Amino acid sequence: MSLKILDKGAIAPLVEALMDDYRVVGPQAKGSKFTFETVTDPANLRLDYDTTILPPKKVFQPPQERLASFTLQEDLQIKPIIEAEPIVLFGVHTCDLQAIHLLDKVFADDYPDAHYLSRREQTVIVSLECLKPCDEHSFCKDMGTLNASNGYDIHLTELESAYLVDVATETGEKLIAKYATARKATEKDKNKLNEALNAKQPLFSNHLDFDVADLHTLLKASYDHPIWEKLGDRCLACGSCTNVCPTCYCFNVSDEVNLSLTEGTRSRNWDSCQLDEFARVAGGENFREARASRQRHRLMRKGRYIYEKFDELGCVGCGRCIRTCTARISIIESFNAIHHNRVGGNGQ
Repeated sequence: MSLKILDKGAIAPLVEALMDDYRVVGPQAKGSKFTFETVTDPANLRLDYDTTILPPKKVFQPPQERLASFTLQEDLQIKPIIEAEPIVLFGVHTCDLQAIHLLDKVFADDYPDAHYLSRREQTVIVSLECLKPCDEHSFCKDMGTLNASNGYDIHLTELESAYLVDVATETGEKLIAKYATARKATEKDKNKLNEALNAKQPLFSNHLDFDVADLHTLLKASYDHPIWEKLGDRCLACGSCTNVCPTCYCFNVSDEVNLSLTEGTRSRNWDSCQLDEFARVAGGENFREARASRQRHRLMRKGRYIYEKFDELGCVGCGRCIRTCTARISIIESFNAIHHNRVGGNGQ
């Protein structure tokens, strides 16, 4: 809707003003790492962060949340628990922005999830252009998430001593007008923006040995690929990869009843398709018992199943699964191995 300029020194006053009316969540240091946490001091906000341990999806789908309370009297009474509040999610990288865009589709599809959607509706997203790779594990360029195209209310791009502010929604316009001291961007500022976007391109390398547009077809032809057994032999079934993934959304539901058996609470928590018990059903049967089948399922979801349902890839190239894997399994190396093996004539 408009382009503005905000001096770097104006970020802290902006955040402080927002804190009066919103819960501001942004990247902050945690030891040598970074996490998205509620901001209590604007000085702690770190827009120079590389990546975070957990993705910002936890704002909309918390690791554990209450869904409903119920009473077990003469008549069963169930009361939904919707825990949502006005939030400004500050400093979201473009890969995570794309992940949120996908989750918006997921939680609005078939059976709309009131818990996710209520939080999402009350959240203003301020995203941040990445001008250099987070580290050697980032492959956002391959996955097409290197730049932001939608999903944000306000997008920031660093320009020397200021940020160019791309205000994309009416909500963003109102927020800037009320809380920030910004000026209209000039042609000189726009030229600096183009220079910054052009300068960043050579800094990001391609890690996939093929065009990601072929990933869906590649995986579709590789259900019986020998790599799955190799990955299964290495996998420790710890679930770390899915816990840090910005697009994984599987959860488990449990009920807790008080000692008098008169009332209780239904909750859900993050779950992982990589855990041994994830696919265990009544009678003790496990339809995905082998770790090889669970590794195949994870990669198929990232590059095929989600794409077939939502026309979006389920991987955004953030690299978190690679960084956290205790068995040093790399999704990039796995995709490339499937590609090269198929080229050699052994893809089926």
